[in-house]
Amino acid sequence: MNENIEFIEQYALSQASNSVLLLVMSDTNKKIESNAPLPVGSYPMTRRVGNLIFMSGVGPRKPKSGTDQSSVPGLVINSHGEIIDYDFTQQVHSVFANIKTILMESGCEWSDLVDITVYLTDMKRDFAEFNKIYSEYFETTDIRPCRTTVEVLSLPTPIAIELKCIASL
Repeated sequence: MNENIEFIEQYALSQASNSVLLLVMSDTNKKIESNAPLPVGSYPMTRRVGNLIFMSGVGPRKPKSGTDQSSVPGLVINSHGEIIDYDFTQQVHSVFANIKTILMESGCEWSDLVDITVYLTDMKRDFAEFNKIYSEYFETTDIRPCRTTVEVLSLPTPIAIELKCIASL
């Protein structure tokens, strides 16, 4: 219980100072300064169990950013805050950059990914483009991760893509 309170206090402090903490769970909790976007809820961005690294959903928001719409690359919104359009290609490259950052901070590499779940808000519009970009990121990887892609009605912030990943140390 005290560890949870301590984490919440650290999270609140990190929000206030615009610093991000990445919580890696193993036999002992270890907090690491991170360049990943902030989680949008009270959960760790990453958790280690044995030799596996589990990532919470990672979107394309800018490094160390919160949930403000201006933190989403390629997003076009109207005066009412509604999404008019988005640059999906830009969001895919940004989410992959965020995944690479988290992998590096966790002691992993791109080739250590073993499973990826992809959440798209518009499968018909974006699936082919995602596959094209995804292939480019994995063209030099001998063993590719498993992957599942699903369409969702919306995501917690105004993004078009989110990835949930598992990597092996």
